[in-house]
Amino acid sequence: MKATSLLESQHRHVEALFEKLECGQGAPAVTLETLANYLAAHMAIEQEIFYPAVKAVDVQRVDESYEEHALGELALKRLLGTRSDEPAFKARVTALKELTLQHLLEEEEELFPQVEESLSEDALLQLGKTMKARFDQVLESGFEAATPKSVANTSADVARQALATRIEKKERGKKDKAISL
Repeated sequence: MKATSLLESQHRHVEALFEKLECGQGAPAVTLETLANYLAAHMAIEQEIFYPAVKAVDVQRVDESYEEHALGELALKRLLGTRSDEPAFKARVTALKELTLQHLLEEEEELFPQVEESLSEDALLQLGKTMKARFDQVLESGFEAATPKSVANTSADVARQALATRIEKKERGKKDKAISL
């Protein structure tokens, strides 16, 4: 499956989980845990694999996406710390849902079409395969394992720093190679 198709499929699943949570179908704690684990895995594959692979396509959109993930993660942590019988629970579900749905819409309408124009079908398929494997790993380990404990540092921050470090090492390697010539 193409990377963009995989992400869109996951977006539909996230929307369904929000709907279930808002409508009170099933046990809220179970639905919320499922949503948290799913979002953690989804954000991980975007932050670790997809965004670095497509950053050159739309640098600004990818940078904004990292920030939206950070805000979503913080909102999700607040929601996870709220009992379903507290007055703030429904408001926090709604706020997280609105933030998330806006992010999904922007990806699907702005970033994904650009990515599909810029990357070959084979590249999108290989990227999708890599992302699916990582998604399954993170989903199994869960939200707690996938996100930093602190609110001062999110998984988006960690992923952006890792990408910056890789770019810096690559640039250093180019300079070292040029010097040795």
